[in-house]
Amino acid sequence: MKRGRLIKGIGGFYYVDVDGETYECKARGIFRQMKITPLVGDYVEISITDEQKKLGVMEKIMERSTELIRPTVANVNQAIIVFAVTQPEPNIMLLDRFLVLAESEELEVVICFNKVDLLAEEDYLPIVDRYRAIGYKVLLTSVKRDVGIADLKEVLIGNTSVFAGPSGVGKSTLLNKVHPELQLKTGEISVKTARGKHTTRHAELIAIEKNSWVVDTPGFSALSLDFMEAEDLALYFPEFNEYREECKFSSCQHIDEPKCGIKNALQKNLIAEERHNSYQQFLQEIKSNRRF
Repeated sequence: MKRGRLIKGIGGFYYVDVDGETYECKARGIFRQMKITPLVGDYVEISITDEQKKLGVMEKIMERSTELIRPTVANVNQAIIVFAVTQPEPNIMLLDRFLVLAESEELEVVICFNKVDLLAEEDYLPIVDRYRAIGYKVLLTSVKRDVGIADLKEVLIGNTSVFAGPSGVGKSTLLNKVHPELQLKTGEISVKTARGKHTTRHAELIAIEKNSWVVDTPGFSALSLDFMEAEDLALYFPEFNEYREECKFSSCQHIDEPKCGIKNALQKNLIAEERHNSYQQFLQEIKSNRRF
């Protein structure tokens, strides 16, 4: 038996990385009987049926630490949320939505503000400072000027990371800069999976260093908060935590209630107004989704 990591699954075949070697595996029928679906990112045990051809059978799936739904991938521990400082202009409420989703999955979060070569520092630092004040790790990057690339590489080491962010912010360009072989590999995968009936893009793990993986997928493909309960939303705004205990009512939703610790902190500029605006909009969205 060998232990490895499931990096790709296509058409009933599962590709498992074992110390840099990839084995094509079928899964035991017991998984289907138990209604267990192997997920990209799973740590698994396989038995080898043909060492020369690198063929095997998946025998066991280890317990998962996390399980994302969209993208469908297991054991991710970190989200790299990428926004450009300009071209396109950063949509702060969308950034906050990504952050809430990452927080709800209990992922470590790194915010990456890209294309800093296109804007004067004083024009983007207020946004950067706002999120650093919350406690988020914030990277500033530029592929053209090779700014922040070493910092990005560093946060990827030892983690399984999913990149998220709107289109046009430079996620793929950053990844290719961090790992130059990635662009060639992605091209090869695209050609391979475009043949026959396997035209759907599947989540895939790509090794960038030993024990360091990136999920090759567009990131969070669904941004709906409809799975969330209204009373839980405030938990995903980390800067609210120290003030929630000052609320008079345990059921306080921090909008119109009297003696609200979060509203008091907002008035004292201890919480950014933009963040509270995002919270209010998300809360209304969740409540609207609960109306049947």
